[in-house]
Amino acid sequence: GPTGTDDHTQLPIATELKGNYPNPFNPSTYISFSLRQNENVSLVIYNVKGQVVRTLVHSNLNAGNHKILWEGKDDSGHTVASGMYLYRFQAGKVTSTKKMMLLK
Repeated sequence: GPTGTDDHTQLPIATELKGNYPNPFNPSTYISFSLRQNENVSLVIYNVKGQVVRTLVHSNLNAGNHKILWEGKDDSGHTVASGMYLYRFQAGKVTSTKKMMLLK
């Protein structure tokens, strides 16, 4: 509105990794997180051996709610095998890791 109090511009109260949906997924999934302030964000997907599969985000992002698409591909553009994957979110001092399952 004209007073500048618009619910849509309300910032999240916490910087946190929300999770991914759908999970299990095939062929793609959205990873959601919120940022309380502008933050340097890293979002990396690993296989169960701890090897980097895909770096989805490595940049400065604005405060707010974010949704990042992962299409089940590695950094070379190859489709990954089905199975369990971990994704690690880092923003400022906040670090969080969650699991997701790719089913074919």
